[in-house]
Amino acid sequence: MKLFIALLHHPVYNKDGEVITTSITGTDLHDIARSALTFGVERYYVVNPVPSQRKFAQRIADCWKRGESFAFNPTRAEAFSILKLASSLDEVKEDIKIACGKAPRVIATSARSQGGVSYPELGREIARADDPHLILFGTGWGLAKETMLSADLVLEPIVGKTDYRHLSVRSAVAIILDRLFNDGRR
Repeated sequence: MKLFIALLHHPVYNKDGEVITTSITGTDLHDIARSALTFGVERYYVVNPVPSQRKFAQRIADCWKRGESFAFNPTRAEAFSILKLASSLDEVKEDIKIACGKAPRVIATSARSQGGVSYPELGREIARADDPHLILFGTGWGLAKETMLSADLVLEPIVGKTDYRHLSVRSAVAIILDRLFNDGRR
């Protein structure tokens, strides 16, 4: 299994449907890294075109990798070991291509209903494939249309017991990874 995930801060939508760049949050950095490492993700990319945002994220990651923070919680340093910052999705794809020898199969996620491949189906595909897979997660109000259209697949949305669909991205990542690899088992 060669699984990669990317948290995109651009291009994403705001609540008015405009394409924007969102800010990186420290909570997303470490919570998603911990979920990713738990489920065997090889690399967790955080994509933001703003250099000061990537610098901010790197400071947070470095803080947990040494000194008092490391002594307090060394498991966070382990989770941050799979984090890599990038300025664009193209940079991520190229990095994976270099590491794996071929471009990844790209899977987009969305909270909006638009059909999509099921969790069990995608989980089986990832588990048996030698090819790399990259799952994209969006911040703000979701991935921009051009990103969705450029993906090889779209994963079915997380559906709860109500029509409300505005999970934090860190919760969505954890739920999706669990659904992909546990196939309903507890």
